Amino acid sequence: MYTYLFVINFIAFIVMGIDKSKARKGKWRISENTLILIAIIGGSCGMLIGMYYFRHKTKHNLFTIGIPSILIIQIILIVYFLYNMFTIY
Repeated sequence: MYTYLFVINFIAFIVMGIDKSKARKGKWRISENTLILIAIIGGSCGMLIGMYYFRHKTKHNLFTIGIPSILIIQIILIVYFLYNMFTIY
């Protein structure tokens, strides 16, 4: 699980940088739906760090509110499942 989270967050960070680079050059961009999907499947932390590192999508409510919201939900779910996995009844 840790390897998956590391890889997907690394990919999310890199994808945000690629999209920023394409935006500067006026080239075809990565769709917002794809960026959100990457965050939903576990890359929300990398996406959030990438947003501020590359200063990309930081003025879009979908990203400034949506990505942190996804991250909070994912943290809650991870804590819930880990708690239930290690709780003895």
